[in-house]
This record gives sequence, C-alpha cells and structure tokens, in this order.
Amino acid sequence: MKNFVFLSVIESFLLVTALSIDAFVTSFAYGTNKIKIPFKSVTIINIICTSFLAIALLVGNIVKDYIPAGVTSWICFSVLFILGIIKIFDSSLKSWLKKGVFNSQDLSFKFLDFRFFLKVCSDSTEADKDKSKILSSMEATSLAIALSLDGLAAGFSVALLEVNFLEIVIFSLITGMIAVMLGCFIGNKVAEKININISWISGLILMLLAFIKIL
Repeated sequence: MKNFVFLSVIESFLLVTALSIDAFVTSFAYGTNKIKIPFKSVTIINIICTSFLAIALLVGNIVKDYIPAGVTSWICFSVLFILGIIKIFDSSLKSWLKKGVFNSQDLSFKFLDFRFFLKVCSDSTEADKDKSKILSSMEATSLAIALSLDGLAAGFSVALLEVNFLEIVIFSLITGMIAVMLGCFIGNKVAEKININISWISGLILMLLAFIKIL
C-alpha cells in the first residue's frame, strides 16, 4: 500500500513538473525581455492551466469506464509517448511556425484569434501585444490557453488509469506558481537576452511517465 501511494505521488509530481517546464521557459523569456508578470497575471495563468488539466482529468476519468482496461494502458502510453516526442522537437516546431505560418505583416489582436494564438505558441513573448512590458490579465489569459494544450492531452491520458485527482491539482497549482515566478525572476537577472531550450526535458519526463504507466 505504501509503495502504491509513493508511486502515485511520484507519477503526479512527474506529470505536473513536465507540464510546468513550458511555463518556466516562457516566463524566463519574459524576464530576459524585461517584461513584468504581475502577481495577478501569474495567478490567472496558473488557475487557467490547472483548470484545463482538471477538466481533462475529469473527462478521462469518465471515458475510462467505457474503454476496456487493457486498452486504456496503451492509450495512456501512446498519448504520453507521442506528446513527449513532440516536446523534444518543440524548438523545431516553433521555428517552423514562425517561418511557415506567419508573414511579416503585423497581426491585429483579437482575443482567442487563431492566428494570434499560433503566434503566441511559436513565440510566447508575442502575448505582450501592446508592448507595454507588462503582461495584462487579457494577455495572460491568451498565454495560459496556449500553455494548457499539453495539459489537456496528458491529463486525459493519465486519467484513463488510476490517478489521485486532488493530488495532481494541488501539485499543479504549486509547481505552476513556482515555475512562472522563478522563471521570470531568473530571466530578469540575466544581463543579456538568451534563448534556452529545455522543452526536451519535458519530453523525456513525459516519455518516462508513459513507460511507468504500462509497468
């Protein structure tokens, strides 16, 4: 019983850590660009990301009752493994989005506008559309939705198996808050703009979690 509880905690921690890395990298980029993220915006980002994850967990928990037990393990493995591979090649994907999807013409801001949404996905600092160097509540909302996509897929897949819903949600709230605030703080302390790419770490963690789920 103790081993099961310990494994559950480890799995929950790995999941939310993998999902928080993007938030850290994004906040780091904001920090190096001297863009401030007010606590209100940090809270908005964290609540939205955790809410998307919670919804995915609930949906997955409902759907699993209609899927054979032997199949759910492989669905969970496949989704996490594929998501892990995507994260490993995340920098290449973002580069493609920048070069292939957008032209040099400036895009007008529309809340949840799909082209603007893709632009935020390829370069998170684009969420500061008004160039005020302060991430507003509306801009934080758009950024949070872009950061929540991984959580939807990962949350749904892990919920097909036994998970501790409350544990994951609490971990997500804590790690998400730390990731955004720490990323912005460290980025702000860096004297020059540098690009860091640690999305591959998120990919490796998701792939590790995928294998744990079928053991």
